[in-house]
Amino acid sequence: MNERQRLLELFTKLAYERRKVILRSGKESDFYIDTKQATLTAEGHYLVGRLVLAEVRSLVPDVQAVGGLTMGADPIASAVSLTSFLADRPIPAFYVRKEPKGHGTQQWVEGRKGIPDGSRVCVVEDVVTTGGSTLRAVERCRAEGLDVRGVVALVDRQEGGREAVEAAGMKLRSLFLRSDFP
Repeated sequence: MNERQRLLELFTKLAYERRKVILRSGKESDFYIDTKQATLTAEGHYLVGRLVLAEVRSLVPDVQAVGGLTMGADPIASAVSLTSFLADRPIPAFYVRKEPKGHGTQQWVEGRKGIPDGSRVCVVEDVVTTGGSTLRAVERCRAEGLDVRGVVALVDRQEGGREAVEAAGMKLRSLFLRSDFP
């Protein structure tokens, strides 16, 4: 079994649930996928790091950092950064806060000090539905002086998110689609 197939197996077993839920977008869905349940296992972290790093490097060959909106993007960005270091081509990670830090520096982006202004970055995302969270992360990165070159998601729910991201001028790649799940 290849790495992509194994990660899909982990997502299906640990992260995917067939049940009615209300999503962040307010839409009702007949399934839910919490990728963190698989990504935070040792094997899942390893696989996400390897597979997402390959997509990031393909989409943004000269990428200088990866990150996205906390909390969904946090384990993905960390896995990619660690994997890139192990491959002797390190890429720092960053996390975009949903609200600015309430004290001290009041920053929006954690890890920003090691990432120069104008750096070419790739936003990572766990699940894309409408694209709203992804676009908020992109907007915040741009406001912080980062040059967002693309988006890599673990799962595209195929509910308009890809189109919204592409309408904003970026390519979106995903490891899996809604149609990959039962």
